[in-house]
Parts: sequence; structure tokens; C-alpha cells
Amino acid sequence: MINKRVFILFTFLSLFLSLQAITAQEDQEKKVLLTKLIPKIQRQFDVVFSYVDHTLDGIFVTPNTKSTALQTILDGFESETNLRFTLINKRYIAITVFKDEIQELDEVYLTEYIASGISANRNGQISIKPKNFGILPGVTEPDVLLTIQALPGISSINETISNINIRGGTNDQNILLWDDIKMYQSGHFFGLISAFNPYFLKKVTVTKNGTSAQYGDGVSGMVQMELDQTLNDSLIAGAGMNLIHVDGFAKVQLSKKIELQASARRSITDLVETPTYAIYFDRIFQDTDITNSNQELNNATSTNRDFYFYDMSAKLIYSISKTANLQVRFLNIFNDLSYTEEATINNQQLVVNSGITQRNFAAGLSYTKEWTPTFLTEFHAYTSQYNLEATNYNIADNQRLFQENDVQDNSLKIHTKNRINENFTIENGYQFTEIGITNIQDVSNPQFRSNRKDVMRSHAIYSELSYYSDSYRTMLTFGIRGNRYEKINRFRFEPRIHFRQQFSDYLSLLVLGEYKSQAFSQVIDLQNDFLGIEKRRWTLANGTSVPLIESKQASIGMQYTKNNLLLSAEAYLKEVEGITTRSQGFQNQYQFVNAVGKYTTFGMDVLFNKKWHDLNIWMSYSLSKNEYKFESLNNGMRFPNNLDITHNLTLGGTYSWKKFEFSLGTYFRSGKPTTGVNSPAIVNNEINYNTPNTENLEDYFRTDFSSTYRLTLSKKKKIYSKIGLSVWNIFDQQNVLNEYYNLDNEIVSQVQNRALGITPNVSFRVDF
Repeated sequence: MINKRVFILFTFLSLFLSLQAITAQEDQEKKVLLTKLIPKIQRQFDVVFSYVDHTLDGIFVTPNTKSTALQTILDGFESETNLRFTLINKRYIAITVFKDEIQELDEVYLTEYIASGISANRNGQISIKPKNFGILPGVTEPDVLLTIQALPGISSINETISNINIRGGTNDQNILLWDDIKMYQSGHFFGLISAFNPYFLKKVTVTKNGTSAQYGDGVSGMVQMELDQTLNDSLIAGAGMNLIHVDGFAKVQLSKKIELQASARRSITDLVETPTYAIYFDRIFQDTDITNSNQELNNATSTNRDFYFYDMSAKLIYSISKTANLQVRFLNIFNDLSYTEEATINNQQLVVNSGITQRNFAAGLSYTKEWTPTFLTEFHAYTSQYNLEATNYNIADNQRLFQENDVQDNSLKIHTKNRINENFTIENGYQFTEIGITNIQDVSNPQFRSNRKDVMRSHAIYSELSYYSDSYRTMLTFGIRGNRYEKINRFRFEPRIHFRQQFSDYLSLLVLGEYKSQAFSQVIDLQNDFLGIEKRRWTLANGTSVPLIESKQASIGMQYTKNNLLLSAEAYLKEVEGITTRSQGFQNQYQFVNAVGKYTTFGMDVLFNKKWHDLNIWMSYSLSKNEYKFESLNNGMRFPNNLDITHNLTLGGTYSWKKFEFSLGTYFRSGKPTTGVNSPAIVNNEINYNTPNTENLEDYFRTDFSSTYRLTLSKKKKIYSKIGLSVWNIFDQQNVLNEYYNLDNEIVSQVQNRALGITPNVSFRVDF
């Protein structure tokens, strides 16, 4: 009850602060944000702007509607701002601040990659700016981990955001950084909704290969979520709601040097049961103890199901001087489900309470000092605490099972950056990390208790050299990272490289490569652990049964962009060693086997994107082959990975008309591998399985639709609103996500988990 009151008070406080500060804003009707004009200018003149994000924060300019000359427009911008617009070649324009001595071109964008707010930079990374996000099929809000699934090479095998698969890897092989803090929980509603408020984020960067040497872990990929790094010029605030949750945020200047940012989001699921909530509930809790418990006793009933989630975050930015900056931030993510079961046994009425809670608390501090215009240092420190608890009462056996998984991650990092000259930049650093993981299991009947804690300390040093040619057509970054893992006494060098060559104004080549490692992973002991909802628990490498996970990957790609047409193709090869069967989620003959092996995946990611005025269409396609090799399984022969999806195709389009925006898209992928049953179905009291993963489920097919309508509530006070409607799976396709078999009383039964059916949602937002 206290959480509800805190959330309501926090939300209304944010709105109050927003409304109070709006009246003090200056009337800038004739001016618009430069960031809003840049995409239009790029389309009109077929040019690309290069700039550091914060350079354009809060910069307003007067649109020159009379001039058709690019240079005249740029000269006008220079006359009313402190910005310099430098033409590097016929197509690329660098935006820098006049006080800079050296032009530092950190980002070159191919704008509106698939949708507005999504772009590709020079390193092959994908950037998403939630503030500029337009619309995608089935999505009216910029849910971070849902949005990135529209990118080639990224999908979710079970349709949740807590199981993102990047080029055939499992979710625990991705590293999630929230403002440079490592996160161990990614979803609300146990995986259906991203746990990170997108409206509070400045930018999200997705890396599939060629990771910078300053980052460790994440052998499959990295998702970086960044908050504002500098002060905003004015108040920024907003609030909204949909059929699942409400949220609000505000970024308020406390003084000329200090800014406080805060956001809060809370579900309405325990207050009102909307149709969307009912569909979500049935989807996420199918074939779990929540739905299966009543089948054990015919006279058992479940009552008072109570589920809710929330997240709260805040950041304080202190601009000590023009060359020094201090930042403090925190984030708290929480999910809670509780339910009551009643039954009459031996004429005695029994009432028991079961439930599961999941939380991730994170706090961080960073200090940046620019000693000279070409040299700076950064200090980062954070703590990230993850906790998963479940209490499960079995009325029939009079048994209580308590399970807990705890992670404590503390890290210190020192980073330096030195611009040697206009062509070379070198970055160096050191990082210390200590991760402690505790697993507890307590059974009441018969009495049993297990409490195990493991700690891994690691040290890393890294160095990275970047080269930019004078024409900015050749870019090369080479880095190396050395990791020392104390517990398992391992030292590993990890080279990283990304190379980009611009052959013309429209055609470029991209070569990427990396070696990476990580000492933590998620495993499944039993499929019904944690009530069958969050089956995976974090664990550390021990050098034997759970080895260090090591990966190596190489890719080569081409990009062509001209006249609002983008064509890109990238071929890759990736090998990941040190995986265990417990981390792969087998539900066949290998479910209770503990073996160590590897997987190899290779394929190609292709994207086609074309814009005609208000129409934008795209096609992303991934072709891949993903195979396991365990020396002790399947006679040492390779067999298909549980995540082996041969074909993955997305077709979509958006259309803007006046204040409306519409989006329609179709998603198709090959059926995931599965293991069938032989005849006879039972041999030696066990299920007689076929060769592993030699069959496939039916192909997955889904079509989504979404639409938004934008309103200007007050142009003078800059109050805007947006109404959104989305329909997930508009044809109500009955897709099977998973299939396995159970043996009960000498009877083999087939179990199928199905995807979301037709799922509508409505949203409304107000931004200031």
C-alpha cells in the first residue's frame, strides 16, 4: 500500500513541477529544435550530419523556408547559434561548437533506419533515441527491448523481452548497461514489458559485433541505455498511461549548475483488470504453478491473485565547471505476484499463500574532468543488486518450498581519452569488478536447506586506438582488453576491431571482429523452479562444471545509401565455447544432463529501407545456421541449437498523414527445433526421445498494426500530447512457441506453449 501511495505522490509531484515551470518558459513559436530540422534537411539535400549528441541539446533555430540553397540555410544557423557547420566532403557535414579546437566526429548517422529515431552509426552500431521515436507495427511507445527486435539479427524465441537472442545467443549472453550500470533484470510482467522507462532515456545503442575494448562481458551482444549527460536548457517533463501502467517523469534545473531528473512507472494491474492485462496474464503464466496447482487437487481453488510492478529512477547532474562534471543516479525495478490457495483435506480447511518477487536495485556515480581540450579522465563506480524469491506451497504434500537467487555486483572503472591530433585518438582504462551470487533452497517436508555463495573478482586493463582520415572516409579502431579472473585463475587477451571504408558518397565497407568472455550465466535446475515463471538463476563460473564462456566473432558488410534508399548486408561467423546444457533450457533427453560444449552460428543480416515523402517501407531478413557440439552428447556429433532459426523475415511500413501516423508489419520466422518421441513412447520407465532437435515447430507468423494521433494542446507553452492504438497479432494467429513432453503414470502427454493472440492496447501521453 505504501508503494502505491509513493508512486501516486511521485507522479503528481512530477506533473505539478512540470505545470508550474511551463508558465515561465519563453515564447519561441517561430523557432524549432535543430534536431527536428536535421532529418528534413538530410532528406532534401541528400546529406549526412555528424555531431556529438549533447552539442544540439536545447538548440532552437529559425527555419529558412524561403531559401533552397543548403549553404544559405547553414549560414543562417551559424548566425543565431554557437555552432560551426563544416562541409567535410560533398555529403558529410560536421557540427561542432565554435570553442572546440579539434573536430571530434563521434557519430555519423544513416538517419531514420527503419523508423524515425532509429539510426546506424559508423561503427555498425544501431542507435535509438526514444524522444524522436516514431512508430513501429504493434508498438506506439518506444519500449527499448521490444523495438530492437525489429533489427536484423535480433529476435526473441519466446516473444518476450527478457529473452533477447542476438545472432543465436541466449539472453544471459547479452550485457545490459543502464547509464554504465550492469543490469540483471530486464523485464516487467516477467518478460512481456521492458523494465526501463523509455521516456527517461536519452539514447540506446545496440552492438552486435566490434564492441569497444572498454566493455567486457556480453559474448553475444550489448545494449547500452544512456541518460542525459549534460544539463538541459529548460524543463522537460511528461506523463502517460496505457492499459497496463501509468508513468511520469521530470527533468528540473535546481540551479544553473544542478539538475534533478526523476521518473516513476507503476502497473494498474492490481487496481483494474483490463483486457490487455488478462491476455498478458494468460500468456505469461501458462503451464506454471500458478495455473497447474489446481489440477493436483480437484477441490483446490485460487483466490486473491495480486500482481503489480513498478520502476523508479533518478539522476542528479552537477556541472562543477566548464571542464568538470559529477553525476549520481539510481534505479529500482520491482515485480510482485502473490496468490492464495484454498482446499479441504481430511475435513480441514487449509489456506496457503504463494508468490514470487523480483527486483534489481542499482546506483552509480561518475566524475568527468577535462584537463585540456584534448585530454579527459572519467571515474565510474556502481553497485547493482538483483534478487529473485519464490515461495511455493504444495497443499497435497503439506510442503513449502522457498527459493532465492541473489546477485551483488560492484565495480570501479578509470578511463582516459586523449585526442593526439585530428587523425588519432587513444583511450585507456582499468576496471575492477566483484560479483557475488547466492543461491538458497529451503524445503519444509522433508526438511532440507541449501545455501551457497560464490564470489568472482576480476581485473581488466584495456587500450584502444582510433584513426580517422582527413576526408573521414577511412576509419579504423583497434583495441585490446586483458581480463584476469581470480577465482578460476584465468587471464585472457581480447582483441577488438572495427574498420570502415567509404568508397564513395553512397557506398561503404564495414569489417568487425571481437574476442569476448564472461564469468556469469543463467542456468535452469528444474523447469518448475521459482513457480515455473522465472526458471533461470544466475551463477558464476567455477572452471569445471561451469566454465568461463568465451566467444569470437567476425563479420563483413556493405552499406549503400542514396536518395532515401538504404541497402545493407552483413555476413558473420560466431563461435561461443563454455556453454552448459543447464544454460540452454533443454526439455528433452538432455534436460537433467550436465555437459559442457559450444555452439557455432553463421549467417547473413540484410536490410532494405526506402522512403517516399510520408511513406517509409522496410524489409529485414536474417539467414542463419546454429549448431551445438557437446563431446559427451549425441555421440559427439553436431545437432541444431535450441535457438536455430533458419529464416527470419520482417516486412513493415509507416505512413504519415497530417497529424496521424500508421504502421503495419508482418513478422515471419522458421519454427524452432524440437525433439519428437519414438514408438514405443516409453522405454525403461523413461520417455523414448528421437534424435535431439531434428524436428521443427510450425513456422511463426504474426501481423501487427499501430496508429498515433498527435495534438498540440498549447503551442505557446509547448504542451503536446499523443494518442496511440496498437493491435498485436491482428489475425489472432495461434503460434506455438515451445513444445515438450511429460511422463505421468506411464502416460506421455504433449505440452504446447502458445504465443500472444490478438492483443490491443491504447496509450495517451502529454509532454512538456
